[in-house]
Amino acid sequence: MALLLFLDGFCIVIEHKGRSGSVNHPSMTQSSAIEAVGARLRAARMGAGLTPDQLAELTGVSRAAIYRYEAGHPIRVDTLGRIADHLGVSIGSLLGVSVEYISSALTFFERMRQIEEKAERISVMFGPVSYLLTTDRYDALLPTVLRESVPTDVPDHTDALRQIDRVVEVLKQRKTTYRARRPHVVSLVSAAEIEAFCASGFVGTQALAGQKDRREAARAEVQNIIELLKSEPMGIQIGVLVDSMPGASFQIFRGTSLPELAMSPFRLGALANVRFGVATITSAPEAVAQHEAITERLWRRSLKGSEAAQYIEKLL
Repeated sequence: MALLLFLDGFCIVIEHKGRSGSVNHPSMTQSSAIEAVGARLRAARMGAGLTPDQLAELTGVSRAAIYRYEAGHPIRVDTLGRIADHLGVSIGSLLGVSVEYISSALTFFERMRQIEEKAERISVMFGPVSYLLTTDRYDALLPTVLRESVPTDVPDHTDALRQIDRVVEVLKQRKTTYRARRPHVVSLVSAAEIEAFCASGFVGTQALAGQKDRREAARAEVQNIIELLKSEPMGIQIGVLVDSMPGASFQIFRGTSLPELAMSPFRLGALANVRFGVATITSAPEAVAQHEAITERLWRRSLKGSEAAQYIEKLL
């Protein structure tokens, strides 16, 4: 038996007794729609700091059922509602029929990992450099930088550090996935942000800005971008903007069942932030199209190849 649920103008079909259901969208199959619900559920649970066992206890759902739902098995809408209440998200967000509003960096980066597993093309407006294109040295220093970004006198200091450890784990999984799949990446970076990154260094707090070893770490990442600009490896396109750039970071994913747009306040570079802000993910055609138009305009205006490399070398 099918249950019809209307949310935000969309008709959602939830099949009971093991049948598959789907978001009523012509370009998304029933199985992929159900699978996507499981992926969002897993990310939201992780961001809430709950294990499957804990979520099962809170909701009165069996542990085995939670694992099945996260693996992409059908879920009754009343059960999904109970789970959504305990995770502090809307049913619409879990079903993917509205904008996903995400206040947890862990949830956001887990969603990025899930989307990147299937994306064939990623357009990145993220400063000062795209995380996917950073070096192993960057990954080695990143946990320290993120921990530095948490003031020692905040009451949730221990929990914040524990959350950072989980964020780092997810970020490493993202990097591993990217290097294994090699989707096409178009990365736009700001010359002004690169210059500021080199001046302050790869630090998590202003108190450490300017330290020699941290400035060297930042310069190493910028030098890596210079080498990529010079060599122009297949599947990587980098544009350097020398004028104004949008304040919000965003990524556009193509090659998934639907194009998706992710906007984020979270930062991994100098003066990192993985604690506060609200990120959004949407597949609304208008939002995707407008951000793609911005990306195309900025790409045309950006420096590329050897010209961009020479410009950044002068900054260094």
